[in-house]
Amino acid sequence: MNVIVIGCGRLGSQLAYRLFQRGHQVTVVDSVEQSFELLKPDFRGRTVTGEALSKEVLERAGIAMADGLAAVTNSDTLNAVIAHTARMLYKVPHVVVRNYNPNLRPVLEAFGFQIVSSTAWGAQRIEEMLGGAAVHTVFSAGNGEVEIYELIVPPRWNGRALGDLLESSGQYLAAALTRAGRSSLPVADTRLETGDLLNVSATAEGMAALRSRLTGEEA
Repeated sequence: MNVIVIGCGRLGSQLAYRLFQRGHQVTVVDSVEQSFELLKPDFRGRTVTGEALSKEVLERAGIAMADGLAAVTNSDTLNAVIAHTARMLYKVPHVVVRNYNPNLRPVLEAFGFQIVSSTAWGAQRIEEMLGGAAVHTVFSAGNGEVEIYELIVPPRWNGRALGDLLESSGQYLAAALTRAGRSSLPVADTRLETGDLLNVSATAEGMAALRSRLTGEEA
């Protein structure tokens, strides 16, 4: 893929390097040339110095042939304008926007962008850790609205049916069950065993309810 990263701060430089390591053709754009010093020495992508709002700068970066663009500056307004330009004018297939200020997230959502809000996501993770969460998050979709959790079935649920644990709340679904190193797609009448690893797709509210059932209900 040909990918353009707008903004070479801590996030942009890490993203550019990760894309480069995966074999993508990467061009990084920043208005401050010294910002490129954050890139690792073995980075072999292109760098373009200039204001990303400039049509000339974007075209020098190869936006007409880009497969993807990530606008990850610390300005939500700038990210929004660049993303809109990339999507509407240059028809870039994959556009992702960084949300820096959570209070401005609704503005970005109104444009229908794919958004990553590291602040909101990080706050949610820290909240879970401080709360002593007994489950492990293995995948986060969007900005954490839905996640896949891995939990260990406790002894109180040994022999019970999965359907008894996962009531029809609409806020969680079983994704996989692993027993003795082998995974399967569980169904409602699957009998749980102590130590099973259960992957559950859930909202934050759904996971809170499920934690309560796991730890607070007598089998």
